[in-house]
Amino acid sequence: MSAHHLKLNLDKTELLFLPGKDCPTLDLTINISTSVVSPTETARNLGVILDNNLSFTANIAATTRCCRYTLYNIRKIRPQLTQKATQVLVQALVTSSLDYCNSLLAGLPACAIRPLQLIQNAVARLVFNLPKFSHTTLLLRSLHWLPVIARIHFKTLVLAYHAANGSGPSYI
Repeated sequence: MSAHHLKLNLDKTELLFLPGKDCPTLDLTINISTSVVSPTETARNLGVILDNNLSFTANIAATTRCCRYTLYNIRKIRPQLTQKATQVLVQALVTSSLDYCNSLLAGLPACAIRPLQLIQNAVARLVFNLPKFSHTTLLLRSLHWLPVIARIHFKTLVLAYHAANGSGPSYI
């Protein structure tokens, strides 16, 4: 790091140990100058929270918490907004959060993805200004929104397509 004029910020440094199957529990610590970096159960990288089981439960919980807060605030001003303005607002503030790095969630069971789907359903109800328990399948279809699991598959397939055709970035 010194050769490249980089400085390590020990306040932001985290150690995430990803044990393999039947891996013994290790007590890992790393000493860097006068500081000790110990393993944590979760670590944040580019806004994504990784856990030591790669279950992404902490990331999904954080995403849903952030989206619920945003939905709460939009719901307060919803009477002053048109349907189209509400749709644009929720797509910019909520749907973009649901889609951020969602290809990492490919392969997770449906029960793990369910909190994100519940957020998307609440967003669709908010756009159409419908009560809490309204059915959402037709709402999502009329908004031309894929369900969350289908969005994850779509994004993964688009990445695979770009990788296969060489039309994506060089790192793919």
